[in-house]
Amino acid sequence: MQPSHLTDLTPARRRLRRFRVPVLIVALLAVLVATRAINVLADGSAFLALPVGLATAAAALGVYHWLSRRVEARETVPELARTGRWRGMARGAVLGLALFTTMMLLIAVFGGWEQVGWGSIGGFAASIGAVASIAVNEELLFRGVVFRVLDERFGSATAVVASSLIFGLTHLTNDRATLWGTLALGIEGGTLTAACYLLSRSLWLPIGLHFAWDFAHIGIFGLPTSSSIGGTDTGLLHTTLASGPTALTGGTFGPEASLIALALCVLAAAVVLRRAARAGHPHRRPAVRDQGQ
Repeated sequence: MQPSHLTDLTPARRRLRRFRVPVLIVALLAVLVATRAINVLADGSAFLALPVGLATAAAALGVYHWLSRRVEARETVPELARTGRWRGMARGAVLGLALFTTMMLLIAVFGGWEQVGWGSIGGFAASIGAVASIAVNEELLFRGVVFRVLDERFGSATAVVASSLIFGLTHLTNDRATLWGTLALGIEGGTLTAACYLLSRSLWLPIGLHFAWDFAHIGIFGLPTSSSIGGTDTGLLHTTLASGPTALTGGTFGPEASLIALALCVLAAAVVLRRAARAGHPHRRPAVRDQGQ
């Protein structure tokens, strides 16, 4: 049986809702591309990039909320509830920063650092805005739409595997992408952020995690990413990793392709998934779905 508010929809709104998944994906992809283009334009000024990045992140959240109400005809958007917003992002940020820092320290212990020096204060500030925009846009698309819809239709296990694979493979278009690197990123980032969504049933926890991981990568350690973002002028530090072995440093893709990163994130994801299962939060595929889903 359909929720009562859906029976009041006009025929046009019903047709729109029937195609909600492709509409949402295309719309959020367009927002992601547009916000990245805007952030690139602001990148020339270190202290302009910060407010512009934060503004594009806020705009993306507004668009997602509007699409959820307009295209999906949802009365509320619980995954973006204001209650627990700051606590969720803070918890995710602590986890993301701890994981990335631990990874870098382990790489250093095993001889993976070549040199480290001071980077740029301006780049450090600018990276906050850029990373916030990336984290928000990617989480809205991959966890807010792709994972959530797969979870509703096929259950949590399928959603975690499929959305993680999709998340990783989309990074194949990056300048320094490798097949192993994208698969590792999918397993690490995709699985862990999906687990955070399952635990909290909110986007704030995965957004905080995603932001802190990328910010530590770019804004603190000053390491380039597979998309060539980051480096000497983007972080508080400028860290250069040794040329090999790839299993330790991640090679051209960056430390996210290292076995250390994979092991840490898989372990963290397993812990979070176990907590979600104990809390009873993982979604169970409904016996009956309303028409148009």
